[in-house]
Amino acid sequence: MEQEPLEIERKFLIRRPAEKLLLEKSERRIGITQIYLTRGEAGETRRLRRSRVNGEEIFYYTEKLRLTDRTRIERERTLSREEFEALLPEADPERQPIEKTRWCVPWEGRTLEIDVFPFWQNWAFCEVELSAENEALSLPPWLEVLREVTADPRFTNSALAREIPVDTEEKA
Repeated sequence: MEQEPLEIERKFLIRRPAEKLLLEKSERRIGITQIYLTRGEAGETRRLRRSRVNGEEIFYYTEKLRLTDRTRIERERTLSREEFEALLPEADPERQPIEKTRWCVPWEGRTLEIDVFPFWQNWAFCEVELSAENEALSLPPWLEVLREVTADPRFTNSALAREIPVDTEEKA
């Protein structure tokens, strides 16, 4: 039996870094639009993604199934523009598209993915993929971590497409 592709990830709510710092630290910037589709089989989250890098667009279809707070089965494939557009009618009417800018920052042999959203002025996410759930992780000292939100369902992108947590210090 073939092993399902796993995504093991930790996610942190961070103080939104200045764009100048992100430009200095990152190796790549990606504009992303995520559109959530109606749920798949057995509670799978399904989404479409349009990524924009240096004027080029790439389209993806992704299915995720949560196993633990840190681990999901993740099946992803690239799509043609026509396949992407053909799936748009399956968009979940209860979720809004999510727009974000992803800054890919090299750090200690990993890539930190810092996601900046237009709806938050002070917050952003830092996501880090791991090879095992218990793998040690350190983050750069210039990154102001407010708290880890890996296990907080309000801070999944799928949940943000439904409701955006208020950007106040009291809630952080």
